[in-house]
Amino acid sequence: MKNYFLVDEKRKLKLSPGEKWARVIKRSVKLELFVGLWVVMRELLKRGNSATIKYPFEKVKTDNRYRAVHRLMRFIESENERCIGCGLCEKICISNCIRMETSLDANGRKKVGNYSINLGRCIYCGFCAEVCPELAIVHGTEFENAAEQRSYFGYKEDFLTPIDKLKNQVEFEGAGSLREDADAFVKKTPQYYEILQSRERDLCDEEKCTLPKTEGEK
Repeated sequence: MKNYFLVDEKRKLKLSPGEKWARVIKRSVKLELFVGLWVVMRELLKRGNSATIKYPFEKVKTDNRYRAVHRLMRFIESENERCIGCGLCEKICISNCIRMETSLDANGRKKVGNYSINLGRCIYCGFCAEVCPELAIVHGTEFENAAEQRSYFGYKEDFLTPIDKLKNQVEFEGAGSLREDADAFVKKTPQYYEILQSRERDLCDEEKCTLPKTEGEK
């Protein structure tokens, strides 16, 4: 068994002033201190090694995976809105900050009348962009959305791409967009195969079959 000794916590270490000064020098002046000073001076005197930028005159370039203020996309060819009013973004939002109002137009198609996002409540998780089947809502790179009040709302006209700036709209490569090789993974809808089968029945009879050749056929 080990021998244990009772330590008197009230007992004070009696050191002379010279011994106290020697202890201070021994604890403060060490090799690690000079190593740290050398690292600081080396980075301080190095040219072009500034760790700060002149904001707001200079801004950090954000990556495409950065999730900032949302954007609502349009079709470049028809200039129509991509949003079909399915409501998946509203349902999946864990912050409960997306609201949309839909109605039927004269042709019986669903249209989005109002679309709002509480930017002060949004946590920018990206679920709305990932679940959107039409890639209508994506995250942009605009992160300057400070407001004087906590409930800061953005509306449809704030997010939707203006028609006069539609030619500058680019497909977002971050959250909510398809990858470059998505065509090899995205499958066709079941209705496509039904239409294809009906076309085959119409083009084929008992004597001959005049089916159009596919890309894989010679």
